[in-house]
Amino acid sequence: MQSPPPGFTGRLKRAVTGDAGTPLVFFGNFEVENQWALGEPALPRVAAHAGSAVVNRMDEFALLLGGKDDHVVLKTAVDDGYRAYLEGLGLALPTVHVAAGQEPRRTVSEDALADPDLLRTLTALAADGARLTAHGISTVEEELSERTGLRLAAPPADRCKHVNSKVYSRRLADELGIRQARGWACETPEELAAAVAAAGDLLAAGHRVVVKDAFGVSGKGIVVVDNERTLARLHRMAAAQAERTARAAGTAVRTALVIEEWVAKRADLNYQFTVGRDGAVHFDFVKELLTEGGVHKGHRMPARLTERQVAQIRETAHRLGERLAADGYFGVVGVDAMVDPDEGLYPVVEINARNNMSTYQAVVHEVLAGPDDVAVARHFTVRPRRPLPFAELRELLGPTLLTQPGGRPHGLFVNNYATVNAAAADAGENGFEGRLYGVLLAASDPEIEALGTDITRRLAALTERS
Repeated sequence: MQSPPPGFTGRLKRAVTGDAGTPLVFFGNFEVENQWALGEPALPRVAAHAGSAVVNRMDEFALLLGGKDDHVVLKTAVDDGYRAYLEGLGLALPTVHVAAGQEPRRTVSEDALADPDLLRTLTALAADGARLTAHGISTVEEELSERTGLRLAAPPADRCKHVNSKVYSRRLADELGIRQARGWACETPEELAAAVAAAGDLLAAGHRVVVKDAFGVSGKGIVVVDNERTLARLHRMAAAQAERTARAAGTAVRTALVIEEWVAKRADLNYQFTVGRDGAVHFDFVKELLTEGGVHKGHRMPARLTERQVAQIRETAHRLGERLAADGYFGVVGVDAMVDPDEGLYPVVEINARNNMSTYQAVVHEVLAGPDDVAVARHFTVRPRRPLPFAELRELLGPTLLTQPGGRPHGLFVNNYATVNAAAADAGENGFEGRLYGVLLAASDPEIEALGTDITRRLAALTERS
């Protein structure tokens, strides 16, 4: 048995396998909610593939979760310069396995299923005792497990899907008496009609409401409503969609929506805890969530909270974790929460029983950041005219790039480089758009702001290069 890794990775292994020395094979199948939503009644959406190539290259975040005895499957090989950068910071990386013939619109798990040689490699890893873990478990990862013999270091897909529903989150918080915005979970046409009527009263009184798909992700499947006419139209659309879904499946008509009052807030929060196979709950962290237009943009740590607020978050995490364990779930759990303008908490907005963006930042706080540093995770939009090697970006960023562990000197730690060039195949006359993900480390918020401004200025030069 290999020596167990320290910190979060070791705790994760112990939680999901019972042994901190078990080798894991990581898959970064981001937006797994799209798989969970298949066949579910939902608000009608406009099909959109824009950006999916970049989202699917977020798989490279998983590179930073494993230790030297672990494995990660990626859509393409790691840029040589980026690998050297990570190793130069003293990070012990897992063994990388690359899917042949990756398709930009597929997740890394789907790519793996289409690669017979990779499947044979994974089968050999299974024989050595490795287990499969992922951003979230869907039927795709279950098929990978069946075809390779890699046992899941997670509950079955149907259990993961069940506890990730916003309907489940709403009803669990109601049952536990946890403060929420006024709202209703709707799983039947009758529940939806009653919720629409009650929400109409809120609208008539001058409030706004929000309608959420049970499996919406990244700002999709969420509609803010400020008048009764729009709510009635959404009700008709949702009811018609539910009937079509039921006819196609040959089942009773059901809905999967949450309607809530839109409440004032000072800040969004995200906190994480880990539930073990034995039901033990470990609180990992709480971070301040940075959003723009309802879409996640990053995290700030430490969150600007009082000791009393943090204690309330911890208590809520343990209550939720105990119930999730009783419902058959174990693994990473991320919860979105809010702080109201009077500093009261809404401790549960929704539960995400899967990895979260902040999960992949553990290495920052365990290895790279100083004890008094402020860390802000975010991404920068980049617009290169051709595929950009990391070595060139490193030169462009100059002293703004973090190059020493321990937080001194401060700078940007790049925690995903694949997303920079993910859309290169779609380049036009003006190049293509990518994302540079990283964590800004500095001694204060003003220094973070200045660092981000400097990086943005430097990256703007990319559009001027041929």
